[in-house]
Amino acid sequence: MIFYNHLILVPWIAFVISVFIKAFVSIVKEWKINVSKALGSWWMPSAHTAVSVSLTTAIAIKYWIWSDLFAMAMSFTIIIVYDAINVRFEAWLHASALNKYIWENKFKERLWHLPSEAFAWAVLGILVAIWLYYI
Repeated sequence: MIFYNHLILVPWIAFVISVFIKAFVSIVKEWKINVSKALGSWWMPSAHTAVSVSLTTAIAIKYWIWSDLFAMAMSFTIIIVYDAINVRFEAWLHASALNKYIWENKFKERLWHLPSEAFAWAVLGILVAIWLYYI
């Protein structure tokens, strides 16, 4: 019943899982906890993709895919995933060009996600929503 009464918990749990996975990867790679990497935009998982897809999946489960609410959630999810892959890639191109031009690394370059990264964490979002539906 938690799922039906508290649908907002689904994206929050997806976000927390994503942050813990980022923290774990940071610990494995650097042998220390890096909070800025765990909460920042870098590598996997794409936390914003996992959050939006988990909420869209939860809405699909609760209200079905032909509801207006699902159509709105899906529209926003498509925009978020597009931004994670394409718009942030363009921002990376600009940041790297500016860093080369001014010969300093003032601008953060790794902002974007590969399509495979966004897909992997879209799957995480789907699995979190389904898991929470059944507990």
